[in-house]
Parts: sequence; structure tokens; C-alpha cells
Amino acid sequence: MNIEHVLHLLADGEFHSGEELGQALGVSRTAVWKQLQKLEDFGICLQSVKGQGYRLEKGLELLSEEGIRGYLTPKATRLLSKLDLAGSIDSTNTRALNEARAGAGSGLVCLAEHQTAGRGRRGRQWVSPYGRNIYLSLVWEFTTGAAAMEGLSLAVGVAIVRALRASGIEGVQLKWPNDVLWQERKVAGVLLEMTGDPAGHCQVVIGVGINVAMLESEAEGIDQQWVSLHSISSEVSRNKLTADLLNELLPLLVGYQQEGFAPLREEWEALDCFGEREVEIRVGDQITVGRVLGVNAAGALRLKTAEGEQLIYGGEASLRKSAQPA
Repeated sequence: MNIEHVLHLLADGEFHSGEELGQALGVSRTAVWKQLQKLEDFGICLQSVKGQGYRLEKGLELLSEEGIRGYLTPKATRLLSKLDLAGSIDSTNTRALNEARAGAGSGLVCLAEHQTAGRGRRGRQWVSPYGRNIYLSLVWEFTTGAAAMEGLSLAVGVAIVRALRASGIEGVQLKWPNDVLWQERKVAGVLLEMTGDPAGHCQVVIGVGINVAMLESEAEGIDQQWVSLHSISSEVSRNKLTADLLNELLPLLVGYQQEGFAPLREEWEALDCFGEREVEIRVGDQITVGRVLGVNAAGALRLKTAEGEQLIYGGEASLRKSAQPA
């Protein structure tokens, strides 16, 4: 018995007594209790009521390969080379990078129910409670090295918005270069990492995190405004949304390989939550203030400043609303 066996029994959100859990698992109530004590390590809040037993608030929809593949389009199925579904691991991006270095090519998808060392941009932790969100990393091969990453995070953002619409979520916007927002609260993010030749054949790992059913009690450590999809619509399914994301992302990457970001530029600008607004861009200790004019064909931010139009590229840039005039 391990903790994941217990979680599968508790996933329905109903109360289960220690005796009932023990009988189902073929162990003593004491053994069950010891496993339940480990739930905190998974970022899981367990309710315990005397005379009723234990339950997970609002339950869990656990991912399954069958559940995901059942929603995939034929095209996405052809482009998906492998679906690697894990329980608790350090990071899906780390796992995907290791697979890429070992020879995995385009179409490998790594998913996990829980991450102990999930990563966001600039070294931030990506809070990853068990079974609440989507933690997905996709390997894709390119022949142009680091140049392939110009505009890629923006392209992935467009795919995420399309997938959310397919799952019934409207009103989603994008924040340059890689955040997905709903009413200016973060609902998803993108992290790109590369292995291979920086000037030639390489594999890019596209990491996507989407907040689906995360509870306030599970989100300690998040230092910005955030939102879970279930606060917008309780009908969102993690399995369907994962498939919707792959249905959009896999074909989009085929087109991106051939044409780059340019064909997606107009769609991205229509989703830009800071379009025509005053912002400040931070790169290290340097702050640039200006009005957002959109992005160029490579995905660089076009900023109108007191010195004229400037192009801002990725890296350590951070976008914030500014109270200063441009």
C-alpha cells in the first residue's frame, strides 16, 4: 500500500472510515492512519470528523491515460508519441528534459498529479498540490537551436486560451511573455527549457501549469493574484482539459516549426490584457516605462517610451502596471 492507493479511495470526496479504508486496502486502521499523516507532504488538506471518518474536500478528479486519450482528436493522437503519467515526482520539466537527453523526440508528454519541486520563471516555485491542477511538459524537436524559442511562449499561450475555450472558459487573456490570466489573476503559466545544440538540433521542453481546482488552503506560498478554473466553472474536467490542450498545442507546434510566431501575432495581440496600457518592464535593476503597442513577428514586446519605440525581448523582463506617464 502507498499513499496513492489511499487517495484513489478518497477521490470521491465522501467520508470514509479508517476501518472501511483498511478493509479496502487489506491493512490495519493503524497502517491507514500512518499513510494519512503523509498527505500534508502532497499539499493535500484532509478533513477528519469523529464518527464519520476522513474525506478530501471537493474530492479529486485523478488523471488517467484512458480518460485523456478518449478526448484526443485523431491529429493530436498521431502527433503524441508517448504519454507519461506519474503520481508524485520532482518536476515534469525535469523528467521531460531527462527523457529528451536520453533520445526522446517530438511528442513526448509528461504529466504528474503532484510536484515536489515544480518550477516557474525566474526560479520561482510552482505550487503543485496533488490532483488539483495540470502539470504538463511536452518535448518538441527543432533544428534552429535557441532561435526556435523566440515567440514560442507566446504561441503556447494562444494554444492554452484555445484549450480553455474548448473547456467552456471564456474571458481569458494573455500577459507578455508567458502568463495566462482571467480578470487579471493568473490561471496558467508557461516555462520553456532547452537541451541540445543552442545553434542547431535541439529539444525544447514546454512546461504548462494550469490551476484547475486548487483550494485557498493549498495555495500558500503564491506571491501573486491567482484563480482556479473551478471558481469560474465547476464543470471543467482535468482529463478533458489536458486533452483539449494537446489537441491545440500539438498541431500548433507543427505550424510553428514551419512559419514561426508571425501567423499567431494578430490572435495574440487580440488577447493581450495590457494592450495600449501603460506598463513598466523590469530587467534586473533596470526599469523601462512605456505604452504597449503590441508585439512584433518574433514575439518581442513593442513599447512606446519617451525615447521612442523600443523592442523588449524575453529573459528576465517582468511586466507590471505602471502609474507613471510614458
